Amino acid sequence: MTPPATFSATLADETATAHLMADLALLVGPGDTITLSGDLGAGKTAAARAMIRYLANDPALEVPSPTFTLAQSYELPLPVVHADLYRINDSSELEEIGLSPLPEATLALIEWPERAPDALPADHINVAFSHLPESGSTARTADITGYGKAAAQVARLAALRGFLESAGFLDAQRERMPGDASTRSYARLARDEGTSILMNAPRRPDGPAIYDGKSYSAAVHLAEDVKPFVAIADGLRAHGFSAPEIRHADLDTGFLITEDFGSDGIVEGDPPRPIAERYEAAIDMLTALHRQAMPATVPLAPRLTYDIPVFDIEAWLVEIGLMLEWYLPQRGAAASREQRAEFIAMWRKLLAKPAAAPRTWVMRDFHSPNILWLGDRPGVLRVGLIDFQDAVLGPAAYDLVSLLQDARIDIPEQLELTLLTRYIRARRTAEADFDAAGFAEIYAIMSAQRNTRLLGTFARLSQRDGKRQYLRHQPRIWTYLNRSLAHPALGALRRWYAANVPPPAR
Repeated sequence: MTPPATFSATLADETATAHLMADLALLVGPGDTITLSGDLGAGKTAAARAMIRYLANDPALEVPSPTFTLAQSYELPLPVVHADLYRINDSSELEEIGLSPLPEATLALIEWPERAPDALPADHINVAFSHLPESGSTARTADITGYGKAAAQVARLAALRGFLESAGFLDAQRERMPGDASTRSYARLARDEGTSILMNAPRRPDGPAIYDGKSYSAAVHLAEDVKPFVAIADGLRAHGFSAPEIRHADLDTGFLITEDFGSDGIVEGDPPRPIAERYEAAIDMLTALHRQAMPATVPLAPRLTYDIPVFDIEAWLVEIGLMLEWYLPQRGAAASREQRAEFIAMWRKLLAKPAAAPRTWVMRDFHSPNILWLGDRPGVLRVGLIDFQDAVLGPAAYDLVSLLQDARIDIPEQLELTLLTRYIRARRTAEADFDAAGFAEIYAIMSAQRNTRLLGTFARLSQRDGKRQYLRHQPRIWTYLNRSLAHPALGALRRWYAANVPPPAR
């Protein structure tokens, strides 16, 4: 049995309480339970209100005390239920107010948990507030304890608070930032001199060791800690590209404070549409990157280096295997052993050409959510890069596919062709031996590979992780996949997909 983990924080006022709850919000997720205990007026409701406002990214959101309603729900990016058990007599009354069992995939904030201790999950976090009159009327002490699996979350919260204090950011204002499909989380830190980005990147493999003894992340060369991000960021800046400066780092725990590139992107409108000028700049940035001979090993820290992994056939096959493992069963079309063998054999043959192509740095997710517009910088420095910790050595066409077949927004086919032509013309101008037809074929193969992987990835995110919002992108991915399957080199694969792969539900 995991022993509880506890640490204490001295809070001068409600602002300090809000900072603590924002830090805790970085580390919790759907299904977690936080109990808030202490005497009347100790600050339980203020703490719950601060966390809800942080998660809503709305400091003015009305968050009434649930003393009389007993429970209040909030449909936020992380759904929350806020409950006050002061007026109940025992846990048998919780079913009447929808708290027994606790709602699934929801963060529960529960005041007065001692009124129904037998109804609490074994894995939970308790924040006990007490007055600190010798330090002023607004001062409080918070004793945070994690029970069961939540002990690790509380230990990480203690490490995060220590990191922020050592970096001089413990008193910075926090602003929630959207996360991604990974376990990383982010916050914007604001001080008088400007803003920075806090990254929480716990070391964690993605999935069990089922791929020849490796996790999925290890098999396909995804970053399992923060070190690749630091190494690639420094490498990109050294080669003349805009990656965030690393201002403070704890490589062992996985906390970073980086330069803030703001929020001006390369799309506009609702639904979002590409801004042509900015996409052209992104194409020019890739062209500049691919003209350089990029190193396979980069400095990480004094006497430490990072070897960039090779994006090889075996990694590509594991990725597209997600279609067989997750997407086809989701669509009620599980593949037979013979179908699986035929699928893998076709792909192995197709992937030989991109595997033999010249290798460059591949950012891997070079698409609109990860490209920020730095309009006050010149040339390709206007293209700000983030989320590149999964960078690999691979074919140049891959990042063009990521950009021009963005899973999250519609890229019109004519714009895709125009921008692809811009890239090919620039490469041919600079390199007399550039093979345009061969590049176009590799582009089609990498498009089919990436979009096949995304269909499986989003099915897995929905089924395994409860992130059903990713399913809305599957029809768009299928559109891109059909574009690439139209290439003559993919004829056999096109026929296999037509016979065995049902399109996604719309």
